[in-house]
Amino acid sequence: MAPASQSAVAHPVSRRLSQIIGRGGLVDRYFYFFLSLVVAGIVVAGFSRTVDRFLIHAAPPRPVLLWIHGAAFSGWVVFFILQSALVRVRKVRVHRTLGWFGAVLGAMMVTLGSVIAVVMGRFDALQLHQPDPAFLSVPFFDMAAFGTLVGLAIVWRGKPDLHRRFLVLATCGLLDAAFGRFDYLFNHSLFFVCVDAVMLLGVARDLLVDRRVHKIYLYAIPALVIGQNLAIYLWRGAPGWWLSTCKETLGV
Repeated sequence: MAPASQSAVAHPVSRRLSQIIGRGGLVDRYFYFFLSLVVAGIVVAGFSRTVDRFLIHAAPPRPVLLWIHGAAFSGWVVFFILQSALVRVRKVRVHRTLGWFGAVLGAMMVTLGSVIAVVMGRFDALQLHQPDPAFLSVPFFDMAAFGTLVGLAIVWRGKPDLHRRFLVLATCGLLDAAFGRFDYLFNHSLFFVCVDAVMLLGVARDLLVDRRVHKIYLYAIPALVIGQNLAIYLWRGAPGWWLSTCKETLGV
């Protein structure tokens, strides 16, 4: 039997630890809001490196559609933060009502993201004389994954444990655009690795709070990693059939 003095010390420490990582603790209550701020920070850090040179004061000027795409992307980040905050302050009814706006915005982003990938591919090839048609695999994968995950989040909106994890994965999946603004990460095709690292924060949360990894992460993250690697292969490897398909799509 442990001495009474040791038990007295161990009990407060265990209780304090439980208040941080246990059910109802700080991690449990604030993780999703914290993650939304991490996402926003990554987006700002990434795009602040290029937004002035390649959009605001770009020469030649970029297509207007790119501005709309940027506004929609930024709107989604704000939406993700707001929805996380509403859950934190228990404004569930407002959260659910605003969720339908998110569904519409998500559908717009899939359409815009796919179209702008083609528009900018043509722009890079014809205006900047920097063709990279095989790169279409990356934005096309992003939009397919994002649309699928948001769609699943809508279908399972009545089950918060599923709904929020689908949205976490969908939102994190968009971060390759921000990570790709760092030259080293882009040139070495490491932006998806960084995306996966952010997704793994959700896994860490589950292990700390629930002592197990949710099945959504167990199935979805490996599937996303496979898709990411396929996108990288099609881009960097540029097999003939894919390159010709992209050139035909871009009209170059």
